[in-house]
Amino acid sequence: MPVVVPAQIEVTVPRRVGLRAHRGVRIRRRDLPAADVVTTNGIRCTAAPLTALETALVVPDGSAFLDRALQKHVPFEAVYEAYCRTIGARGSARLADLLAGSADRADSASERILISLLRDAGITGWERGRPFERWLIDIAFPGAMLAVEVDSWAWHVDVDRFLADRRKGNALVRAGWKLLRSTWHDLTGRPAHVIAEIRAALDAAATA
Repeated sequence: MPVVVPAQIEVTVPRRVGLRAHRGVRIRRRDLPAADVVTTNGIRCTAAPLTALETALVVPDGSAFLDRALQKHVPFEAVYEAYCRTIGARGSARLADLLAGSADRADSASERILISLLRDAGITGWERGRPFERWLIDIAFPGAMLAVEVDSWAWHVDVDRFLADRRKGNALVRAGWKLLRSTWHDLTGRPAHVIAEIRAALDAAATA
């Protein structure tokens, strides 16, 4: 994943192993969960999600590196799960910041995917970022009073944002809007289901 091979290689070994460092090799003593270890060509290595996280901590532009890794090598879900297993370890606070930033950018990508799905399906009458009270509706169908919200990954690392999203959803329902929620997994794993739900909600609004 890195564009440049590091000058010093870090080797993680179990705490009980008495291994000394060599030139160009740094020893890190840590017991890794089985989910964070893979065997490649007979060599035990950290799995890709943990590798992406730990590399992001040491390269000059960790945020850009993590974005590139998420786009090409590892899914956000797996990286977040690896992060949860590192909480309390060295650098975990910095990792939380990096993940929150990546999640914010993933939100924008999710909205772009949803818009592309709507256009491909020939569905019209929607607006992106429609103002509502103190918030913006991700995708709004004003004529049908239908709001489609893309649930972010950021709530995993930002409780305040999670609560704000729920308050926004409750306010929409109280104001008479119908609310649909879609996740990154929905948009990328079952896009036909997302479109079918939106069509069904629009059809119900038209016959109400």
